[in-house]
Amino acid sequence: MQKQLVQLGYKLTSEEFPGTDLVRQARAAEEHGFAFALVSDHYHPWTDRQGQSPFVWTVLGGIAQATSKLLVGTGVTCPSFRIHPAIIAQAAATTAAMMPGRFFLGVGTGENLNEHILGQGWPEIKIRQEKLAEAIEIIRLLWKGEQVSHRGKHFVVENARIYSLPESPPAVIVAAAGPKSAEMAASLGDGLIATEPDRKLVARFKQHGGEGKPCYGELHVCFDENEQKAQQLAHELWGVAGLPGQLFSELPLPALFEKSTELVSVEQVAKLIPCGPDPEKHLRAMHEYIEAGFDRVLIHQIGPNQVPFMDFYAREIFPRLSLFTPEHRPKAA
Repeated sequence: MQKQLVQLGYKLTSEEFPGTDLVRQARAAEEHGFAFALVSDHYHPWTDRQGQSPFVWTVLGGIAQATSKLLVGTGVTCPSFRIHPAIIAQAAATTAAMMPGRFFLGVGTGENLNEHILGQGWPEIKIRQEKLAEAIEIIRLLWKGEQVSHRGKHFVVENARIYSLPESPPAVIVAAAGPKSAEMAASLGDGLIATEPDRKLVARFKQHGGEGKPCYGELHVCFDENEQKAQQLAHELWGVAGLPGQLFSELPLPALFEKSTELVSVEQVAKLIPCGPDPEKHLRAMHEYIEAGFDRVLIHQIGPNQVPFMDFYAREIFPRLSLFTPEHRPKAA
């Protein structure tokens, strides 16, 4: 049976760490052998307890200087509300020029949490998808290096030209959570980003033009030598994992997410998030993504134990995941 190559990546969590820490973590991830990293692009954290939200484009400038091999993308940027797509086009072009061949722009329709801040309102998903599609069109036009004027349904660009460009434009990887957004990611994007091991989502993406394009799946974990401590920490910092998916796009304030997590128990979070030092738990969770069709698994380590987590993965996970086959599955629980 054919072996499936799987790349393992690292999540740079802007909701939990200041910019200087994220730059150090990116370098450490590269040194530990992670193939890629995604950095979240937020104006607010999900909860006040998480406590951070540095400006992603400043952080990326630091990462460009601190790393030399790591592929880095935004995970994900909304180019259609609080920042105009013409500005995102310039920011991404500069970042790609500073990281030749190792930057991609991850984009999505955004969340009310981050995008409401300018008072533009938060429209229904159909409008958000329209805006994202038009934003991607504008970004790609500007990356050609020509003077662009655009008067569309949602955006205006007048006589704009980007002069500082990379040798080749970066990939645009599109986040999706439902069938319509999966189709959109396939037709407009160079790959897919998702946060659940959804086999149907990946299949729809591939059926509508995504075959052969990379599929990134994000997995939350919490490594600690003490499993109970890891479960408590995962619940404290990432209790939002137990909330219904629709709330992530609709709730406007960290305080409301914080309040909502009071309905989520430690036991619920422990069922959703692999916690503790047992490599089999981590491998089983990754294998769900692999069997769903993802060829890139992005690991988000919750909490402060970032380097111990990287050491654990380099020692216990990488040797067993590099070539994952149906004959080599993690042991059943």
